[in-house]
Amino acid sequence: MPIQTPLAVAIFLTIWWIVLFAILPLGVRSLHEDGETPEGSDPGAPKAPMLIKKGLITTGVSIVVFGAFLLIVKAMG
Repeated sequence: MPIQTPLAVAIFLTIWWIVLFAILPLGVRSLHEDGETPEGSDPGAPKAPMLIKKGLITTGVSIVVFGAFLLIVKAMG
């Protein structure tokens, strides 16, 4: 029996969020590490978080993981 669409969407979004939290810290440098801490800002704040790039990477990795999940489900059922 194939996975119903609402369940597939929920599983994909769950995978996406988990992958996002794994990808977010990659390549981030804080203002303190660069020695540029403007007055009034947190020294631990990221200098350039690259959120759009990380969102695209997260989506790509999530598609691969979700595809593997679907193959496993199909093989088991």
